[in-house]
Amino acid sequence: MNSKALLGFTSAIFVAGALSFASVQAAEVKSIAILVPEAGTDYGWNQQGVEAAREVAKKYNLKFMPAEGLGYGDVHPTLRELASDGAGLMIAHASGYNTAAPEVAEETKVPVAIVDRPDALKKGLIADYTLSGHEGAYLAGILAAKMSKSGTVGIVVSGEPPSWNSQSAAFAQGAKAAKKNIKIVYAVIGPAAYSDAAGGKRVTESVIAAGADVIFGQGDGSSFGMIEAVENAKSSAGGGEVWFIDVIGDKSSIDKGHLLSSVVWNLVPVYSQMVEDLKGNTFGTHAYSIGLKDNSVQLLKTSHIPENVWKEVMDVRQDILAGKVKVSPVWDAAQVRPLMTSVAAPQQ
Repeated sequence: MNSKALLGFTSAIFVAGALSFASVQAAEVKSIAILVPEAGTDYGWNQQGVEAAREVAKKYNLKFMPAEGLGYGDVHPTLRELASDGAGLMIAHASGYNTAAPEVAEETKVPVAIVDRPDALKKGLIADYTLSGHEGAYLAGILAAKMSKSGTVGIVVSGEPPSWNSQSAAFAQGAKAAKKNIKIVYAVIGPAAYSDAAGGKRVTESVIAAGADVIFGQGDGSSFGMIEAVENAKSSAGGGEVWFIDVIGDKSSIDKGHLLSSVVWNLVPVYSQMVEDLKGNTFGTHAYSIGLKDNSVQLLKTSHIPENVWKEVMDVRQDILAGKVKVSPVWDAAQVRPLMTSVAAPQQ
């Protein structure tokens, strides 16, 4: 065979191989696994993740492989088991899993999605989806300031991961935009107190005792303790109602009259894009986001919000979408704390 023919033959093999590789890559997306530390019934982080993954699996006709209630310890064995069982994408839905998941991805060559590690991207293998509902949290801050009668609102968090930080900062900015002299009490339950309901109750009670009559709670399982504190409390400033603003999920079905709103996240567009990226060989090459524009972030409307107040909040939403109001994420806790009137040290 002459060199010209050989070149043509080699090129044909290369093209065929590339097409075959692309086909294999697309065909490998046959299943989706999600790992969560708590049960997918918390009306929040865990449930939204599990339900979104289930919906995406149904959308793309994928096998759904949930792994719930794993806690915050070592998940290497679970990741390896899911990989050996044929998982095509493993979503490690907890910041505590963002070291183990990339390690197992390197071992097994099964793609993983992690949170709070935007520096760990690797094409075809590791993607990060550190998301932020900061635009919705800004609206929640405006709502809180307008509903507060004591002039003090509170933020209670179960830790200070980037997603919580960005929402805390935006909430404070929104509250100040609505009421310049608003006081904001900020309290951290612990460095990673996501499931500490007792701690959530105790810390929320202390924030209410400091005068807050609206609590913005970010907590996963600990949020149930926060809500209990709100339900049992009367504002220290006049003994009026105390309201709770939740994040990520919708607890309306279990509300006893104190759930004012929630910054609701919809993760279906994010997980859908991951599947599309795997098929298009762009997985691990870019960040994912959620926001008001596509309604992947929404502020929950409840019957407790007066219509005139809701309209004012929605007017600000339109200003954000129009670019008249800029809300940028603040990821670092060291930049969040100066926005607060007072800061309580972590309780653990």
